[in-house]
Amino acid sequence: MGLLRVIMPSKYQLLALLAFAIATVFLENQIQKLEKSRGKLERAIARHEVREIEERHSHVGAHGAAAEEDVVVIYNRVPKTASTSFTNIAYDLCSRNHYHVLHINTSKNNPVMSLQDQVRFVKNVTSWKEMKPAFYHGHVSFLDFTKFGVTRNPIYINIVRDPVERLVSYYYFLRFGDDYRPGLRRRKQGDKKTFDECVAAGGSDCAPEKLWLQIPFFCGHYSECWNIGSHWALEQAKYNLVNEYMLVGVTEELEDFVMMLEAALPRFFKGATELYRTGKKSHLRKTSEKKPPTKESIARLQQSAIWKMENEFYEFALEQFQFVRAHAVREKDGELYLLAQNFFYEKIYPKAT
Repeated sequence: MGLLRVIMPSKYQLLALLAFAIATVFLENQIQKLEKSRGKLERAIARHEVREIEERHSHVGAHGAAAEEDVVVIYNRVPKTASTSFTNIAYDLCSRNHYHVLHINTSKNNPVMSLQDQVRFVKNVTSWKEMKPAFYHGHVSFLDFTKFGVTRNPIYINIVRDPVERLVSYYYFLRFGDDYRPGLRRRKQGDKKTFDECVAAGGSDCAPEKLWLQIPFFCGHYSECWNIGSHWALEQAKYNLVNEYMLVGVTEELEDFVMMLEAALPRFFKGATELYRTGKKSHLRKTSEKKPPTKESIARLQQSAIWKMENEFYEFALEQFQFVRAHAVREKDGELYLLAQNFFYEKIYPKAT
């Protein structure tokens, strides 16, 4: 019994251990609260310092506002990628958000400009102050403004689409038009042959070569861009997509594209998401009489090297878009919402006096 008394702690020892444990938990809790308070204090000090700096350099803020009015967005739209539906959003918002929309109408919809037209276009875009801020759109291939010695480049955006879906839509559009301008006579009007029949007959309007469009539009004004099946063009198009374009969306996820543009460029796209969801005009264009192709027709196109390259580019663009979206948007209860700002400034020197 005496041995048990030695081994078993007395009630005072148990109480002491309990008190020590409670004190430890209390202290840890207080330390965490202090850490949080210190973080809040540092952010508050940083915000105060930023405000003081902004007040002392108010002319810089005025310069920033002027720079915002000097912005030019170019949407070199690929045909049959929901480009008209998206452009209508820009037209619907231009009066409300106070910017100009200009359509680049090239002769016979030629996406390649002559050298002299390239010079004229670059000069117009950069020097036409009365039109700024401006949103330009048209079926033209990417043009590198840095080649012309300008000091401020435009912001490029675009949309891509599954290559077979895009070709099928274009095939029926040439024959039946759409519900945007139903009375307009189309180039192939009267030809009732379906896309499947065209593929089976080996027709030129549904040939794999007709898939070669999204790559050259992103590749640009180099001769090699328009050489069908060029691997150099594919790599150049990928390079331009990630280095020259602020954002490239996909037709299949157009609402997400609109939402992200509104967050990144509110000067132009404030209110775009709501307009897209509720507006009538923005969704108006749909190709008439379009019939989905059979699996056999799709498989036949997918055997071509051209489809494989165009699809590789599309998959590359889709992966990049989804990567950007994953860092900008979250889903909750079936609804998408934008993430709040996730950075702040601190340790600003020299200190305000």
